[in-house]
Amino acid sequence: MFDTWSSDAGRTWTPVALTPLPNPSAGTDAVTLADGRHLIIYNHTASGRTPLNVAVSKDGRSWEAALVLESEPGEYSYPAVIQAADGLIHVTYTWKRQRIKHAVLDPKRLQAVPMPDGTWPPSSK
Repeated sequence: MFDTWSSDAGRTWTPVALTPLPNPSAGTDAVTLADGRHLIIYNHTASGRTPLNVAVSKDGRSWEAALVLESEPGEYSYPAVIQAADGLIHVTYTWKRQRIKHAVLDPKRLQAVPMPDGTWPPSSK
């Protein structure tokens, strides 16, 4: 996955740079939460569409593992995420190319775990 930053309201941007988060050329979605953290839904793998993961960041640069939404074999893709007025996070994504799945997450219950060098920690699976 790549990122770029602007410090002048989008008039100029830093060069595109690789982040430590892997991505198999798959769709991602992200949101800035009401508490100021950033949350991203993505496939934490170099190939395929399994697993489907949730990571959080305080600064948008350093990401921590928060949750594995799907880890069973299959294709989990095209995530979309919003935070509703009640504070809950709503995620939709394609489930095994068969249907659309809807998950509701409480941001207060997300336990962030460091990902040294972008490696998903075994305890967060």
